[in-house]
Amino acid sequence: MDPAAGLAPPDAFSGSKTLLDSISGEAREGEIFAVLGASGSGKSTLIDALANRIARESLRGSITLNDEKLDDQLLKVISAYVMQDDLLFPMLTVEETLMFSAEFRLPRSLSASKKKSRVQALIDQLGLRSSAKTIIGDEIHRGVSGGERRRVSIGIDIIHDPIILFLDEPTSGLDSTSAFMVTKVLQRIAHSGSIVIMSVHQPSYRILCLLDRLLFLSRGQTVYSGPPDGLRGFFSDFGHPIPANENPTEFALDLIRELEGTPTGARSLVDFNKARQSARLAADKPPLSLNDAISASISRGKLVSGATEGAPTVQNHANPFWIEVGVLTKRSFTNTKRMPELFGVRLGAVLVTGFILATIFWRLDNSPRGVQERLGFFAIAMSTMFYTCADALPVFLQERNIFMRETAHNAYRRSSYVLSHTIVGFPPLVLLSVAFASTTFFAVGLAGSTQGFVFFVLIVLASFWAGSGFVTFLSGVVTHIMLGCAVVLSVLAYFLLFSGFFIDRTRIPDYWIWFHYLSLVKYPYEAVMQNEFDDPRKCFVRGVQMFDNTPFGGLPEAIKLNVLKSISSSLGVNITSQTCITTGTDILEQQSVTQLSKWDCLWIAVAWGFFFRFLFYISLLLGSRNKRR
Repeated sequence: MDPAAGLAPPDAFSGSKTLLDSISGEAREGEIFAVLGASGSGKSTLIDALANRIARESLRGSITLNDEKLDDQLLKVISAYVMQDDLLFPMLTVEETLMFSAEFRLPRSLSASKKKSRVQALIDQLGLRSSAKTIIGDEIHRGVSGGERRRVSIGIDIIHDPIILFLDEPTSGLDSTSAFMVTKVLQRIAHSGSIVIMSVHQPSYRILCLLDRLLFLSRGQTVYSGPPDGLRGFFSDFGHPIPANENPTEFALDLIRELEGTPTGARSLVDFNKARQSARLAADKPPLSLNDAISASISRGKLVSGATEGAPTVQNHANPFWIEVGVLTKRSFTNTKRMPELFGVRLGAVLVTGFILATIFWRLDNSPRGVQERLGFFAIAMSTMFYTCADALPVFLQERNIFMRETAHNAYRRSSYVLSHTIVGFPPLVLLSVAFASTTFFAVGLAGSTQGFVFFVLIVLASFWAGSGFVTFLSGVVTHIMLGCAVVLSVLAYFLLFSGFFIDRTRIPDYWIWFHYLSLVKYPYEAVMQNEFDDPRKCFVRGVQMFDNTPFGGLPEAIKLNVLKSISSSLGVNITSQTCITTGTDILEQQSVTQLSKWDCLWIAVAWGFFFRFLFYISLLLGSRNKRR
């Protein structure tokens, strides 16, 4: 396009693009304000802009409530935003989902009975009484219908009865009957004293009759603003009368698409609307002040979280930290316990792995070959603990959008979510650790008796703890599950490479030695090594066994004894076939496992787990901003 010919917007050849251009409108209490337009017209962008979900530096203009500029924190308190997607926990019932939302959004000062009453009233308002005890469901578990899911999604965000409700295409993906029922619910919400602002793609005639004000967009510009019954007169004056038997919104959208296909786009319709709007005279009476208007809404029962009459107190969160942790933990545990197959698969994988290792390394002896086999078992066992933690990756990725939605309106703190996530995930790690240790420790014939077994359980648990923490941190940084799996597997391979099993610590080049100390596998590996070989009285190489794993190992026993006598005479020391050559302590020195004790290694592995969960918290703080740019 040639900018000089006036066919391109001013920013067509710059690095930015105008998504919304000179849009003005007014939404009123008790009414549904609907934004319409074709795909890409700017509907969702306008809803996000009004709901303060776009960074202020990307916007010019003003958003006022009763002619007063809206404070961001106040808007969070008095409003709610319903996303286009239904982001719900599949194994919770409709009633449980709304009750947990009430626990988050309603203040602690409100009694449990009042919260339950609010939930029951909302169930009736949403028309969900018949499905209140039904689970939400997913692709595997049968649950509520699509229309009911959408009404539940609306319900969890209006549990506190907000004054302003924003919805991004709440009828998308629904059949006509479900879409009409959802809009009917929104009409009841509006009539209860709320301002409802929604985007809708192409409403049916029945839905159109429920709407109070319309705003049609074309490429970010207004082409019509007014009541639904004004559409026919508007397009008739424009020279394109709407046929009597045709849906006005369908006609309008078809005409807008037709005009957008012309070189000048819908410019003629935009200009016609501007001229028509400027000719109108404002006859509205001056509104109440913002505080007075909010106080009036609260006195009529709006804003359950307001608690008392008057303007609401602007606070970041409705409940203290420990209440949030308790509710989050209960919700996550309830959802998880109804899917026992998930833990069953994890436990089965650990048991099968333990069984395979136990049968391969069955009853290892105290010979030089047994020492090498023990080292191999430790390296494989400890690295396997980390690889089996990769299943923690999808946990947060599946909950990420729910987390984003709930924290957008300060339902709970990010620190509460991290602690709850840790609490819920820890008991399964304990069971998995005991299961793996019980399967392998005695079958392989590891040393240490009961004390050795207890420490083996602890170090396996520490490995699970550190590994799950690392994977959880990555899930907060990497948003795509396939990319996350690739990163997890590759990094864990590097951890195993630098653990000290494949190459001795003293042989690692100086420019790579730092990675050796960052390796998560290093510390559990060295801990189990010391747990096995820390007894200086236990011998692993006696007499002629010193020739094993050497070219002399295949010689007859008599020749080995003669060579042993020759060595004895040369050294002046009596070395017999029963003389201990290498103890467990010697093996640790040969493997360069001398810097840390086994308890030091255990605590370092535990510290890694805490450190990665702290990084997960930081990633949530920095990476879960709920605003577009």
